[in-house]
Amino acid sequence: MRLPIIAAVLASSLVLLSCSKEEAEAPPPPFALTEDAMGRYCGMNVLEHPGPKGQIILEHTHEAIWFSSARDTLAFTMLPEEPRDIAAIYVSDMGKAPSWEEPGATNWVDARQAFYVIDSTEVGGMGTAEAVPFAKETDAQAFTKQHGGRIVAFDGVPQDYILGSDPASEAGPAPIGLEASEGGHDHG
Repeated sequence: MRLPIIAAVLASSLVLLSCSKEEAEAPPPPFALTEDAMGRYCGMNVLEHPGPKGQIILEHTHEAIWFSSARDTLAFTMLPEEPRDIAAIYVSDMGKAPSWEEPGATNWVDARQAFYVIDSTEVGGMGTAEAVPFAKETDAQAFTKQHGGRIVAFDGVPQDYILGSDPASEAGPAPIGLEASEGGHDHG
């Protein structure tokens, strides 16, 4: 009789533990883009630039680090000098964006789940080749039909495309401070 009670207590404990673990592991929600958002690398107002934006929330902060482009957001995850304690990474879902000039204030997608169009004819907010994010692969496919490019997952975005000059693009070199680094493809 004692064994069933112990088993029930253990089962209940495991259920509670797994629930609290899931709650603890849930990423913080994205912040809405406002006129106060300043780009991490350019130091300019994020809203002054067209194209997709990004935000990163670190584990022990309650504010977003803003980026003027999705490309700069991905660069943060690849640069060895940036913090590794990333709690969440969000990029604009361009499938829900009102336009390229107005990518939206609340249509964020988890960057690790997004589909990215690279090598397209569109340039990002800082005038460089962009990794255009979409929540749905079908939206990314529609974009490639209109603007060219190819679709890759978060882990498939080439580090050279983000950190270095993109020889396939005439958009120019990487933004200042985003020099190419040696090593593997690490999104943190």
